[in-house]
Parts: sequence; structure tokens; C-alpha cells
Amino acid sequence: MENFWFYFKLGFDHVLDPSGLDHFYFLIALTLPFMFREWQKLLIWVSIFTLGHTLSLFASNFKWILVDGKWVEFLIPITIGITCLSVLFKQRNTVSKASWINSITLFFGIIHGFGFGRYFRMISIDDENAAISLLEFALGVEFAQLIIVLSMLLINFLVFRVFGFKIQKWELIVAALILSQAISMTVENWPL
Repeated sequence: MENFWFYFKLGFDHVLDPSGLDHFYFLIALTLPFMFREWQKLLIWVSIFTLGHTLSLFASNFKWILVDGKWVEFLIPITIGITCLSVLFKQRNTVSKASWINSITLFFGIIHGFGFGRYFRMISIDDENAAISLLEFALGVEFAQLIIVLSMLLINFLVFRVFGFKIQKWELIVAALILSQAISMTVENWPL
């Protein structure tokens, strides 16, 4: 049980780490256009992210697929930027929008999982139970993500319902701020 809490906390802290805001930015951009009544859709997307993250963690941890870290660190902010652009330039067709967000969410999860895979190999306590440890870590990631999503839904509610802010203006401001951070992170992590 001690190992469970170690890896759960590691996953939880990984998402909420102030020195690595990529998860936070992505989840804020993903949640930005939604209200509480659409929580099921967001839960699906957050779970899609966790699936991608976990699959690439497994692939990286067991050295099935190895990706150069500089490309991973470069691609992470690009996926954040793409998510912001999808908020800023909303598509009218909800079916294509849903599959677009599904794809980018899965892609972000895969890319970010590769980014953390090497670190996970270094801190793993027990190689024999690595698969279980990875799942425990994924549960911590999922729990932290749900906290961010629910917090953002609450903020959206307060901004729109309590303070009467215009939805389009709120989305423009927040998505533009996150996009500027994603561009800065992309430039900092330029792989060439």
C-alpha cells in the first residue's frame, strides 16, 4: 500500500508541479469552452489524455519505443498551442470538432508520457512491479487532472453566471494568454 501512495502522489504532483505547467495549460485550454452541464464530455477527454499518457509511459519505461527528449519537449507546447487555436477558432461542425479534440488530446497524452518515461525509469523502486506502479501513477495523474478540470468549470461558472462576463471575451483572453506561453515554451525548446 505504501508503494501505491508513493506512485499515486508522484502522478498527482507531476500534474500540479508549478515548474512544469504544461498539463495545467493544456487542461485549462481544453476546459475553457465548457460549463458543468458538459462534464461528461470533459471526463472522456481527460481519460483519453490519461490513456495516451499511460500507453507512452509503458512504451518508454519498457523501452518498446524511445523518442528523443528534445523533440518531446518541443512537441508538448505545440499541442497546447493547437488546443488554444481550436478554442480561438471554433469549428461549427461539432462532430469534426469532437474527433479533432479526441485526436489532439490522445496525441498530447502520448507525447507527454514519452516526456516523463525516462524520469519514471530512474525513480522506479521495483522493476518487477513496474506495470502496477505505472497504473498507480496514472491514477494520480487522472485525479489531479479532474481537480484542474472541476476548478476550471467552477471558475467558468463564476465568470459567466456570477460576474456576467461575455463567454467569447473570456475565451479569447485566457486562450491567448495560454497560447503566448505555449509559443514561448516552443521557442525555448526549439530542437535544432
